Amino acid sequence: MKRLLVLAAASVMMVSCGALQNVNSERLLQGGVYAAQALTLPKSDVQAYVQQYITQLDAQSQVLPANDPYTKRLNNLVGKLTNIGDQPLNYKVYRNSEVNAFACADGSVRVYTGIMDLMNDEELLTVIGHEIGHVALEHTYQQMRRSLLTSAAFEGLASTSTKVAALTDSQLGAIGQAMIEAHYSKKQESEADEFSYAFLVAAKRNPWTMVQAFEKLQSVSGGGVSGPVSNLFSTHPDVATRIKTISAKCEADGFVRP
Repeated sequence: MKRLLVLAAASVMMVSCGALQNVNSERLLQGGVYAAQALTLPKSDVQAYVQQYITQLDAQSQVLPANDPYTKRLNNLVGKLTNIGDQPLNYKVYRNSEVNAFACADGSVRVYTGIMDLMNDEELLTVIGHEIGHVALEHTYQQMRRSLLTSAAFEGLASTSTKVAALTDSQLGAIGQAMIEAHYSKKQESEADEFSYAFLVAAKRNPWTMVQAFEKLQSVSGGGVSGPVSNLFSTHPDVATRIKTISAKCEADGFVRP
């Protein structure tokens, strides 16, 4: 974050000193200001903007009703896991053949029927625990705030108003694109893995299911990042290494592979 603040300040200084030629100085100055605004954007505002996008995404997707077997299965699986700290969680199932699941900064957790068809309950809980870990550890918030730094669609949103603005379709599209293109760091992925591991152990589940879940994802994708699991793998790099790490931890903690 410090580096980004320095870059934003440097942009302003370069304009004022006339160090750049053939550059629109007003646009560069605005870029520095917007970057600084995005860095200070409150967590509650980021969550509110993401919630607007999720509302649109839900409307555009085939959300399964409460009485659908997929929804019942998911609700039975997550049970009373309705909050992480002070962050409420809300779950929905999308009828979509992609092998995917994601969680957002506003606590929205969306699971595709494709991944539910692939995995048993224990394996699916592993994936959900990992995604919720990104929320609990504020990775989703940090990720979206970084995305706002490079999105021209958000110019002025965090300027002087104390209210969260209603986003236009293009701005909602920018959020969606930012979420697709954004990647968690290796450190964040490891932290989410650790969260999921601890979550499973606390729930008296065998954490070997983490290994089994990742192995299934690898098998479906052919070990790469293409095909129906591309979205899930795009934010989950180095799966082979993580499988080895989780396996070693399970063995060290005395868990027996099913």
